Amino acid sequence: MTTHASDAQPESAVPQHRPDDPRDPALGGSPLPRRRFLGLAAGSAAAMALSACTPGEGARTTDASESGTAAAAGDAAGQAGASDLPEVNWTMPTSWPGSLEVLSGGAQRLADTVSALTGGKFTIDMRTAGEEVPPLEILQNVQTGAVQCGHTASYYYTNFSQAMGFGTCLPFGLTARQQNSWMYSGGGLELLQDFYAEQFNAIQFPAGNTGVQMGGWFTKEINTVADLQGLRMRIPGLGGEVLSRLGVTVQNLPAGDIFQALQTGSIDAAEFVGPSDDINLEFQSVSDYYYYPGWWEPGATLEMQINLDEWNALPEEYQEVLRVATSFSNQAMLADYDNRNSEAMASLLEGDDVEVVPFPDEVMTAAEETAFEIYDEFAADDETFATIYESWQPFRERVQAWHDLAELSVMSFGRDEN
Repeated sequence: MTTHASDAQPESAVPQHRPDDPRDPALGGSPLPRRRFLGLAAGSAAAMALSACTPGEGARTTDASESGTAAAAGDAAGQAGASDLPEVNWTMPTSWPGSLEVLSGGAQRLADTVSALTGGKFTIDMRTAGEEVPPLEILQNVQTGAVQCGHTASYYYTNFSQAMGFGTCLPFGLTARQQNSWMYSGGGLELLQDFYAEQFNAIQFPAGNTGVQMGGWFTKEINTVADLQGLRMRIPGLGGEVLSRLGVTVQNLPAGDIFQALQTGSIDAAEFVGPSDDINLEFQSVSDYYYYPGWWEPGATLEMQINLDEWNALPEEYQEVLRVATSFSNQAMLADYDNRNSEAMASLLEGDDVEVVPFPDEVMTAAEETAFEIYDEFAADDETFATIYESWQPFRERVQAWHDLAELSVMSFGRDEN
């Protein structure tokens, strides 16, 4: 752990997760009282936050016929409002190594946006994977208050609750656009924030999306479901649960450990995101087959997790800034990935070293059937999963029917002839 003079916690205070720790509310401890949160950023609220945090700009008139009195008054009011706001400094560990420019860069963009919108009064120190806490222990450290916030993917923590999968994505679930619609407009974010408050003393916001992912890198061909038997694969979340039931030995490794595991043969396959990150991690040099689609991650959301006590202690203006900054970061990362992945895939297809191949229909069908059998089981056994699933499943059916009719028809037109 990197230490700083401003750090409130010494290195020894960073908790090491113990599965049997009774103090962890996510693992059976006493849940926190149920909480409801403010809605997502509205234009008027965002404008109020920006005018309070950016001296003078929000109130200045552009009408040349106006006297300078109104502009001067606006400047004074803005400066007074900004001066009343406290200086806040947070540390934000992430699950992303610095070599992954879109992921770590997206987290840094979030921190930079918060600073810019508050005139530097609210700063967030972004740390790359392992620099502050282990990359797959962000949530545990946010929960205990060892750090104020973190940037990670919720499905890294399905060992606490399978409902964590909804925050990132479910196999054969929602695309990035559909996930955003369910979160921001369909009630999904409110359900997840209630869940995080009760179980983890945290609040979370979407803060990045990879878009649809690839199916991963394999050192041998997959022609039938039988070929999955005994396969050793790095894959997190519920996608790993599905493949486990189809005979795969599943491992959840941080991004920085995947290459060596493939190179040494300790795993036979691995998925991460898509061609941009995968080429960066050099998977193409240790694997022969690149499969698609990534049915387990049709639109993977990343999130900013915030300790609830720290959130509640913020001025409302700073809370609104975080809503605006996370929403912006969510959209910006998706745009960045679509741009970079399209370029990287074109580069891969031009080479002769990698075979880019689809999963066989037999594998896709078996995986989809298994996924929804699992969801039904989880819903029967887990009230939280059932509550969120009751929102997610009808939304999925409705929005995908709409997109099949309107968007898929446009996207697929003329493709069969090419």
